[in-house]
Amino acid sequence: MDVALQGIRKSYGGTAVLHEVSLTLRGGRVHGIVGENGAGKSTLARIMCGAVAADSGQVAVDGEPAAIRSPRDALRRGIALVTQEGAIVPGLSVADNVFLGGGVSLGDRRGRRVRGLRDPAGDRRRFGRLAARTGFSLDPAARAGDLPLVHRQQVEILRALAQGARLIALDEPTALLPAPAAERLLRLARDLAERDGIAIVLISHRLDEVLSACDSVTVLRDGRHVTTAPAAELTPQALLRAMVGRPVETLYPEPAPVPDDAPVVLAVRGLSRGRAVRDVRLEVRAGEIVGLAGLVGSGRSETLRLVFGADRPDAGEVTILGRPATGGSPAHAMGLGAALVPESRGEQGLVLVRSAAENLAMASLPRRRRLGFVRRGAERRAVRAVAEPLGITGPHRPAWTLSGGSQQRSVFGKWLVRSPRLLLVDEPTRGVDVAAKAQIHRLIADLAARGVAVLLASSEVEEVLGLAHRVLVMRDGRIAGEFPRGASAEDVLTRAGLR
Repeated sequence: MDVALQGIRKSYGGTAVLHEVSLTLRGGRVHGIVGENGAGKSTLARIMCGAVAADSGQVAVDGEPAAIRSPRDALRRGIALVTQEGAIVPGLSVADNVFLGGGVSLGDRRGRRVRGLRDPAGDRRRFGRLAARTGFSLDPAARAGDLPLVHRQQVEILRALAQGARLIALDEPTALLPAPAAERLLRLARDLAERDGIAIVLISHRLDEVLSACDSVTVLRDGRHVTTAPAAELTPQALLRAMVGRPVETLYPEPAPVPDDAPVVLAVRGLSRGRAVRDVRLEVRAGEIVGLAGLVGSGRSETLRLVFGADRPDAGEVTILGRPATGGSPAHAMGLGAALVPESRGEQGLVLVRSAAENLAMASLPRRRRLGFVRRGAERRAVRAVAEPLGITGPHRPAWTLSGGSQQRSVFGKWLVRSPRLLLVDEPTRGVDVAAKAQIHRLIADLAARGVAVLLASSEVEEVLGLAHRVLVMRDGRIAGEFPRGASAEDVLTRAGLR
């Protein structure tokens, strides 16, 4: 199946995000789309898949104009989108999510419903075939809402295949995955293209993986089509020049030295919760960046949530600036000066239907409330003070319309209004482009230089090593080792259990 996007235009609130973009995607090939955040990549994919309506232009399938006004219209045409956040129904099982909408697996022409009735045995057989074909090890009876984001994305891929998709757009599919899992997913994408003739669209900020997995690559910049070329003729440097159109600052700024007399801001002693976090002990001083490295499921995110009071520990003690925070609540931790940038900005960091400005103001709302009323003038000044330096464009647009980079900067920004003393950061640059990544890294380094204590968790070991004064490696819920700045990625990964 071939899909042609012809003269696609899209604006939000008077701000154009796509300018007459035309692109052809062919069956049996993997096509990469790259660009900075705000370049229009995800918007283009959403238009193609019916989640967003174009202002003008059209989508043609096999040479015929296709009226795609909703995701259901797109699915009827064989087009599916797999998002980086994992769009699942949390209360349903994995199998129910995979076959949501009466999906028909490839090679099965009978369907899965008879007069509206479920066919559980048929579902199990079809699920087994899909799982074997993709190599995903998912329990079909598991509650989808309990899955980590990595597995939620796998559920979406299975659902696209179950619905007979002939074009699958993957939006940042490897952003959360360790290297081996990312390689397996990219091999699956190539297999689906070469073996089954499916058109795969890979949207990614990881330029090396785009060049290794794709047949051709399109570069977007500021909503405009810059170039489309065979991947074999491109290099990461050439892509970066086309994407950015300007020099990119150093990706990992050198952190400022931590004064010898810097006080301990965060102290954790014997923190435990089930098997996810076991007897964790650590300290972070003012101005220090401590990195938490480890594989997915090692306990990094769970540790940050326990420190912030989002989950209640079974045992252990947390103090912030010498005051007890164990077993409290996020509100209690915030009162002690803590802030959390969570792993999933869409689910935990932002209210996507609200504007960026409202999200920026949200965490500090009580400070501007008087007699039950919000002082709007003070709110506008507070929002402007962080939005402009962070480069958050379109602060009055709904947050869901912003690029991934602007969304992530908005999550940071809402805490900057509160001037935190302790910043807990989980996957600070997941799903953002090179330029936005450098900006966020600089922001973290600048906050530490101003005396903020930073505890940073990331699945990208290079990011942890590049930013942190020292690195703690987590494995099976425990601190498995500590490394100073300048340690090698190989040593960290070996201690984490990857090698």
